[in-house]
Order: sequence, then structure tokens, then C-alpha cells
Amino acid sequence: MTAPYLCPNCKTNRTRFNLIEQAPTSVKLDPSTGEILETYSEDERSPFHLPYNGPSIKVQCGACGLIEDEKTFIKLAEFDKH
Repeated sequence: MTAPYLCPNCKTNRTRFNLIEQAPTSVKLDPSTGEILETYSEDERSPFHLPYNGPSIKVQCGACGLIEDEKTFIKLAEFDKH
């Protein structure tokens, strides 16, 4: 986080945010029960299991509760400079 934020929903909050760190876990589930059968490390995934490629941080507005990618908050702050 090295850039200003502006909430794209309430369009007033520039100061209060929750940063949500995403830590994905690769798992294999039982299709009928949903029980976790296996947990994979980054090195041992099966060939059909793609690695997580989403954002490492999500941002939640501390005023209205909207949760979005960090770049959404940054881009709106760049566009609407006061």
C-alpha cells in the first residue's frame, strides 16, 4: 500500500480501510461430502490443479463495507484527486 485510496462505493472515504491478506490453500475435496481429502503445497499440485493467481490483498472500506481489489481503490483515488 503505497498509494492513496478512495472508496468506489461511498466516494467519500479516503482514510479508513481494512486490508485483507489472502493466503490460498490448495485442496482436493470429496465431491459428495465436501470433506478435504488432500492439501497440496505449491510444489506438489497435480497437473490439473492450477495455482492461485488472484490478488494478494483485498481492501474493505471502513465506512460502507465494500470489499474489492486494491487496484480499484487506487484507480479511483488517482481519477478523483481533491
